[in-house]
Amino acid sequence: MFFKQFYEPRLAQYSYMIGCSASGEALIVDPLRDIEPYLARAEAQRLRITHVTETHIHADYLSGAWGLAQATGAELLLSDEGGPDWLYAFPHTGLRDGDAFRVGNVEVRVLHTPGHTPEHLSFLVTDPLAGDDPAMILTGDFVFVGDVGRPDLLDLAAGVGGTSESMARRMFASLQRFRELPDHVLVWPGHGAGSACGKSLGATPASTVGYEKRTNWALQEEDEDAFVVKLLADQPAVPRYFRYMKLWNRSGEKADGRMIPPPRLSIQKLDVLRSDGVMLVDVRDKSAFADGHIPGSVNLPDNELFTTWAGWLLEPDAPFVLIAPDARIMELTRALYRIGLERVAGYFPDVHYWAQMGHELARMTQISAAELAEALADKEAVAIDVREPYELRQGFIPGAILIPSRQLIVRAQLPDTDRQLVFYCGRGDRSAIVASFLKARGFEDAATLREGVRGWQAAGLALEAPETDIGFEQVDVLEAYRRQVDEGWTLVDVRNAASYHRGHPAGARHVPLDAFVEADILRDLRSSQPLLLICNTRNMSAMAAEWLLEEGFDRLAVVQGGVISWQIHHLPWEK
Repeated sequence: MFFKQFYEPRLAQYSYMIGCSASGEALIVDPLRDIEPYLARAEAQRLRITHVTETHIHADYLSGAWGLAQATGAELLLSDEGGPDWLYAFPHTGLRDGDAFRVGNVEVRVLHTPGHTPEHLSFLVTDPLAGDDPAMILTGDFVFVGDVGRPDLLDLAAGVGGTSESMARRMFASLQRFRELPDHVLVWPGHGAGSACGKSLGATPASTVGYEKRTNWALQEEDEDAFVVKLLADQPAVPRYFRYMKLWNRSGEKADGRMIPPPRLSIQKLDVLRSDGVMLVDVRDKSAFADGHIPGSVNLPDNELFTTWAGWLLEPDAPFVLIAPDARIMELTRALYRIGLERVAGYFPDVHYWAQMGHELARMTQISAAELAEALADKEAVAIDVREPYELRQGFIPGAILIPSRQLIVRAQLPDTDRQLVFYCGRGDRSAIVASFLKARGFEDAATLREGVRGWQAAGLALEAPETDIGFEQVDVLEAYRRQVDEGWTLVDVRNAASYHRGHPAGARHVPLDAFVEADILRDLRSSQPLLLICNTRNMSAMAAEWLLEEGFDRLAVVQGGVISWQIHHLPWEK
């Protein structure tokens, strides 16, 4: 049996080729939209691609399954599980749980493993020439190295509301089948570290069933309710483009697209497009961008996160321009093509030429850690942490508030305050992207903290963390519930609106953390003391408590374990 794993680092995505040397046949699993690498590898191995399949309807990239089957004449085998809403809308050979097919001597058995999606399949592979036992399982987005697929994409990306909990329970059931597999079976997943399809994926490309049974957190949890709560907690933000991928991959609408190299623009044509409001995407690093860029540009560095961030910032039906060197254009265009961003109006290679021709360059304000510390002490600035809530446990700048980058991009709305807004993240990359995006949308006073949290620590300045004692009381959920019911404490849920509306502790008042800088909100909270602050775990509520302490509040407590612990203890809940 011939076996090959393909890896695309920008998507942290794995696809696979399984071949039979005796028959010359080959199977491709989970191909990307640009199919040339699979054709080239098959030719090099003297194999014919006779079968094409995928584990599920993907949300993070455009599938190449249909296009590859058309190009090679291969049989296209796709899931017919999951119900009518999740059937592929184009011709294929349907696969169901328990089915099997052969690629030469190699046998592939189909397992229906819902949880990440309703139609999800895994493929158990046996090479009879090497023995009767299965050799490997291709798990797609079911089981990763160290993690399992997130169950909330139907809610957050496909717009099918109220399915996160039920899908998490289906994941729990699917994992029971996984436990029954022999320990020696190799596990080849659909994604590695960096993918938004899970929250703690390992960086190694493969594992075994036995190793995952011993080390994967999801396979250690035997209580279904606790598993559901833990699986839904701390999932990464879902990039905006996911909602298009799911629909297009089901319908086949983008299956036969063709990558077209963008034209190099003259400075006159660039100026016309810029005047027409076309987004300019500058792929240089954050420091070069801050020192000088074409006005209205958004900074989107050319690194492994380029594709994901492009999916956040760009709309598939809106044209855009790449500000990038000639040598990088084809690779960047290919990365965008993989997620359906095809409307590249052109590219312009040299920002300095723009300036040499008499055009003005814009700059991004970057401030040092010492400057920010002084401005915070004088209440002249607000530090905006653009990371995800679970990252706060690594430590945050005292007096900062959390507005995740995804929220700033989708809403393009900032707190109503006369203080300077200084954005920061771990190393300064995300905050530079967000600040450039907001500046391009008209928020001229956006600034960034140079090198983010890392720069703050390098300057010898201390961070706060939810695990440390920073001057507020901490109570468990049972004590919090008693105070709410018996003593009339106000329970304040500081999560964002989407999280709150999906479910919250009964009687909790919703005041998102990003509203804490507004004077009328502070006045209202002051009159509502004593306060119980709650979030998903306790990261955001600790930040909220720190902010309120800075504002002179003295009657508050943070609920340890947050809504996760609240649900585990089956305390009153409402939606």
